[in-house]
Amino acid sequence: MYDVVVIGGGPSGATAAHDLVMSGHKVAMIDRDGRIKPCGGAIPPRAISDFDIPDAQLIAKVNTARMISPTGRAVDIPIENGFVGMVDRKDFDPFLRDRAVAAGATGLTGTFRRINRTAGQTNVIYRDKASGKEMSLQTKLVIGADGAKSAVAKAEVPGGEKINYVIAYHEIIEAPAASNVYDPLRCDVIYDGKISPDFYGWVFPHGASCSVGMGTGIDGVDLKQATADLRAASGLTGCKTLRREGAPIPLRPMDKWDNGHDVVLAGDAAGVVAPSSGEGIYYAMMGGRLAATAASACLASGRAKDLTLARKLFMGEHKNVFKVLGAMQNAYYRSDDRRERFVSLCHDVDVQRLTFEAYMNKKLVAAKPLAHLKIGVKNLAHLTGIVSATRV
Repeated sequence: MYDVVVIGGGPSGATAAHDLVMSGHKVAMIDRDGRIKPCGGAIPPRAISDFDIPDAQLIAKVNTARMISPTGRAVDIPIENGFVGMVDRKDFDPFLRDRAVAAGATGLTGTFRRINRTAGQTNVIYRDKASGKEMSLQTKLVIGADGAKSAVAKAEVPGGEKINYVIAYHEIIEAPAASNVYDPLRCDVIYDGKISPDFYGWVFPHGASCSVGMGTGIDGVDLKQATADLRAASGLTGCKTLRREGAPIPLRPMDKWDNGHDVVLAGDAAGVVAPSSGEGIYYAMMGGRLAATAASACLASGRAKDLTLARKLFMGEHKNVFKVLGAMQNAYYRSDDRRERFVSLCHDVDVQRLTFEAYMNKKLVAAKPLAHLKIGVKNLAHLTGIVSATRV
């Protein structure tokens, strides 16, 4: 008998499993082997401190973000008072799983099949990778942390089959030498309809390697060709390709994260990827932590309604950030003219400061009223076309 079975061993599931065993619970974690999620790998200082990420996991420390418009105009935004850490998911995810197992979680390799409930008992059925046989685990609660197309969400949580998502694709390549085109301490974000008609492309340094990719929710876009075009535009065509990965990325948090009985969702399964930026690692880990908090509360009280705490606590802290980022994506990602105006707006020092303080600390920070007013006026001017996209 387990207190909790966690389905999925990515950042969300591994964090949930680790937190639960550290609070004295008996936990099993089931993960599919060999899957690497496409991800730029950026984690802010708050993630590093909140989740005790060791420096050895950081393969690069970025100090600048470059926004590139459809016409090729670039705006460099310095990251003040810190850095953005970069991780490689092929190493980062196993580190998190190993840490959970070292703390006391039972690590299992296999694929979730279903949940059986008989005679008041809850049993998780999974296919064991080594034997190929279906195995059963008796448990009190289940945390579904099995990604954007979550089988747990689809089977157990109302609305779980209706998650909207974009498809992300990237190629990990050998990093070239530093040049006027490629900077190993800079993340490039490319807003160009030829690369992505509704999202963006990226070139993120990973130390000895580099992540080059894009995302889109529009059917028919050739992701591999778009990435090849991005590599060509970034002077990276000749770099050796180490691996290629693709996966769905959810667009918004689900309205319900639990089944009102014995299942709660976390991470991509709950839809917690930030709009506009597509940032997911921090929010996945926080979602896993809050799912663990809700599960612990439920186990202690015996009240299934305590599982709702996961969503309540997450949205209580991050709802406004998600709302602002969602409005930004809706306003600026719909055409190249809007994308050009967005990059133009990024020239503003107040925009830069507020944006990165919010990213680094995961809060909408206070600022001087005149700064907010100026940003609001400039935003309105760009959206209405009062100012030219080529003006700063």
